[in-house]
Amino acid sequence: MGLGEFLSAMMSSPPLAVVSLLTIGVILVNGWTDAPNAIATCISTRSMPPRAAILMATIFNFLGIVVMTAINSSVAMTIYNMVDFGGDATQALIALCAALFAIVLWATAAWWFGIPTSESHALIAGLSGAAIAVQGGMSGINGSEWIKVFYGLIFSLVAGFAMGYCVVKLIELIFRRADRRRTTGFFQGAQIAGAASMGFMHGAQDGQKFMGVFLLGISLTRGQMETGTFTVPLWLMLLCSAVMALGTSLGGMRIIKTVGMDMVRLEKYQGFAADLAAAGCLLISSLTGMPVSTTHTKTTSIMGVGAAKRLSSLNWSIVKEMLMAWILTFPGCGLVGYIMAKLFLWIF
Repeated sequence: MGLGEFLSAMMSSPPLAVVSLLTIGVILVNGWTDAPNAIATCISTRSMPPRAAILMATIFNFLGIVVMTAINSSVAMTIYNMVDFGGDATQALIALCAALFAIVLWATAAWWFGIPTSESHALIAGLSGAAIAVQGGMSGINGSEWIKVFYGLIFSLVAGFAMGYCVVKLIELIFRRADRRRTTGFFQGAQIAGAASMGFMHGAQDGQKFMGVFLLGISLTRGQMETGTFTVPLWLMLLCSAVMALGTSLGGMRIIKTVGMDMVRLEKYQGFAADLAAAGCLLISSLTGMPVSTTHTKTTSIMGVGAAKRLSSLNWSIVKEMLMAWILTFPGCGLVGYIMAKLFLWIF
């Protein structure tokens, strides 16, 4: 579907307009909560000012979406095929709208408290809760696709922490005899490159997830219930990256402060290590089709870097808040998605 055709369809189809606006709302909230993690360390180490970092993240988000979608769109396919809303396209569309509404509620509440929750997992939980509601049971869940989420969760937590720890130790070993003052300029540039790679991988992961939902909504408004392959149009990639950037510019500093400043204080080389470790984890998961959380990957890599210095350098009260939010996301957002779906189906 071209952009002109899509806009024409929105004007003539209120359901498509509603689901599109809700999806854009979810992408905007992702810009508030997930996207800032990509540039948090770059800003907190003062390698780049916030506005320049947001602009850079916007460009590399878009590049990540375009390049990774061209190479491997399996993350988008996983989200597209994860749930089954049943054979009634109208009910399925109502359930999808309810799931998106639930995700916006959950994410906005987390952003208000400055807690970097995973919009990836909120998206998956909200869709799953709505599918269970409309199907009346677990038949709405595609287990073969859902298990990839579980693998991705374990991988992002373990690999993010371990790679953060190992990368910073390796950097300290390589530069152990170097004059710290002379390496500052080098690591400032490296930190900027690391943040750019994180922006790229955020687009590669989260951009694909939300494009998958967008295309699912378009299919349902056409009455198409079958899952399968699809082609992502360029205008949708541009829209996704632009809305993410807008969300980051409007509210991203809350999350940047929590992740990049309050949890642990990092030097430039440590920030580079965290970015490099997280980007590496995200690249592996994107190429293998695992939908992982950029929030979990980046924050655990920062934790690994902080732990390499000493465990006491971490602000454990912030870490506990994050872990609690992560634990509650699946049952909490899933329940909200279920309740919203039941409510929407009763109203409409």
